[in-house]
Amino acid sequence: MRLLAIAPLATAFRWAPESVHDAVALAREARARGAYDPKNFAAHEWETVRVLVDLILPKDERSGSATDAGVPEFMDFMLGDDTDLQTPVRGGLAWLDHECDDRYAKTFIACTDAERAAVLDDIAWPKKASPKYSAGVAFFNSFRDFTASGFFSSRMGIADLGYIGNTFVAEWKGCPPEALTKLGVRYG
Repeated sequence: MRLLAIAPLATAFRWAPESVHDAVALAREARARGAYDPKNFAAHEWETVRVLVDLILPKDERSGSATDAGVPEFMDFMLGDDTDLQTPVRGGLAWLDHECDDRYAKTFIACTDAERAAVLDDIAWPKKASPKYSAGVAFFNSFRDFTASGFFSSRMGIADLGYIGNTFVAEWKGCPPEALTKLGVRYG
């Protein structure tokens, strides 16, 4: 009886990661219909995010790009869920546009691939970056982590990793010999 009384209450509470993935799945469906409307990004910011995440994680032979995985929608959801993220992300996107305007008299998304690469090369490698780019370096490193978090927590990213999760193992035969060899551990 107690289980029957608790069941409706348990279904009312959802774990946050499921909610994120549900929101991203719904957003992906809306985007496929051409209907996704970002809640926390202005239109220009949204286009910048979509370009930038795909520069960070482009489509390759194993999986789709960050936009294919729903990373922009993930970010939009997270910015609504954690408003403390809004200022650094939106400020960083504005920094990119300002830097591109100073260099090329256009926004980041209006730049050529080579111009974008030049800006990103100046901020992507913290140890090589000039101190004058410290704000850009801080933004880009956080944004790159944010992109990776969104991608590798998506179905596509999990498949890309080959993660199979907690699976039943009928018999444990120990660590495979090739793994022990790689680690330099003697076996047998």
